[in-house]
Amino acid sequence: MSVQHYRQLIVWQKAMDLAEQCYQITKSFPSEERFGMVSQIRRAAASVPANIAEGQGRYHIKEFLNHLSMARGSLMEVETFLLLSERVGYVRSEQIQPLLSLSDEVSRMISGLRKSLESKME
Repeated sequence: MSVQHYRQLIVWQKAMDLAEQCYQITKSFPSEERFGMVSQIRRAAASVPANIAEGQGRYHIKEFLNHLSMARGSLMEVETFLLLSERVGYVRSEQIQPLLSLSDEVSRMISGLRKSLESKME
């Protein structure tokens, strides 16, 4: 079965789960971070599935690959802000570990999708 819509991509579904969890965890951040770290985490987290969706909607594999690269970059940004939020005491390690594990899974899935798409270009 070929993918007809980005919503069928498991990597997109997992990225949506991560974005949702990032929104949830940042609800407990201090109010003075609303326009700082909260905004950064949420924006980067939402960017991951958005770039996957946009890339899948493009007509050329090269464009999809480019958007997957952007999605992976945003994913690394999410991880960095989550780790920073732990360092500054906004969350505990055990709170962000599930998110970091999910992020790692999404990263591996993006890499697998990239390899699959690259093989179609050969």
